[in-house]
Amino acid sequence: MIIDEVGYIPFDPEAANLMFSLISARYERASLIITSNKAFSSWGEIFGDEVVAAAMIDRLVHHAEILSLKGDSYRLKDRDLGRAKPQQP
Repeated sequence: MIIDEVGYIPFDPEAANLMFSLISARYERASLIITSNKAFSSWGEIFGDEVVAAAMIDRLVHHAEILSLKGDSYRLKDRDLGRAKPQQP
């Protein structure tokens, strides 16, 4: 199972509990890939509960391969967001 963009929007309490249940159900039983642009230290805010976030992280990292990618966004690779646009005559 792949869960993309965890932390893009905060979870309400019911959704956070469902996410915890999903991770717990799959723990040591099936593969799970999670992508996020948020550090684990921010997950308490995302899920609205530091204890639930810590329990999820504990299960996720136990047998995990964690990849941390640095660099510019692939989606923005063709955009020039940092430079001023040339003046048209």
